[in-house]
Amino acid sequence: LDALDTVLSAWLATRLPAAPVSRPGSIASVVAVDGKTARGARRPDGPAVHLLAAFDQASGVVLGQTAVDSKSNEITAFAPLLDRLDLTDVLVTADALHTHRGHAEYLHARGGHYLWVVKANQPRLHTQLRELPWQQIPVVDEQNDRGHGRVENRRVKLTAIAAGIGFPHARLAIQVHRRRRPIGSRSWSGETIYAVTDLTWRQARAELVAAAVRGHWRIEALHWIRDVSFGEDLSQIRTGNGPAVMATLPNTAVSRHRLDGAMKIASACRHTARHPNRALALLT
Repeated sequence: LDALDTVLSAWLATRLPAAPVSRPGSIASVVAVDGKTARGARRPDGPAVHLLAAFDQASGVVLGQTAVDSKSNEITAFAPLLDRLDLTDVLVTADALHTHRGHAEYLHARGGHYLWVVKANQPRLHTQLRELPWQQIPVVDEQNDRGHGRVENRRVKLTAIAAGIGFPHARLAIQVHRRRRPIGSRSWSGETIYAVTDLTWRQARAELVAAAVRGHWRIEALHWIRDVSFGEDLSQIRTGNGPAVMATLPNTAVSRHRLDGAMKIASACRHTARHPNRALALLT
């Protein structure tokens, strides 16, 4: 099932820019893991095909994707997907579903690290993080952005946590407070999220943590591109490995355009489609 994706992902990996030489133990890259349902691929006798992908935050390249067993969920697909990658000094971000003890142990054994959002599916851990003395902890990173019709302010705090926090290898707790308001409005809305990581103080530079938390949304942008530019949710291919293959091909196209420096994938696809030699240049 994963043979095509494995081959194409390996081909893309050979084109990734070389990672800068860094001191031992520092973070080499940040990989986001997230799932997407191919909504048009719903079978009469079961749910729609669900796919789990690993995505390099810096380059925008999809490093691998696998189909989730229809009788299970993303949790069981996490390790098989990441088994393909060298996780040494790699920081893995994921949503709250993957804030899972087994996943933490898996990454620790593979030499990787985690930074995961904690929500109500881990009620005890969420309560422990929320009740830390955040008012006494200084902000380590603050960013203000203006775009997409809104103004946004983000503040990040970090604090060490004791072994009694009850999550494997956890060393630091993270609080991210986000405030937004539409441009032209005076009314702000806000939310506070909590996360946990096994990074040490030395590894968890403020800018790295802030970028990793925010950068996780880029995989959601990939899902949006697949739906809008490639019409994935409209596809009704349901037979055999068809849905997985038809998700792997757009992943490959998006990733290759990203490596070529494209910022707008729809425009890059139109430019390439105007002459076959442009596609050949990307593939050779």
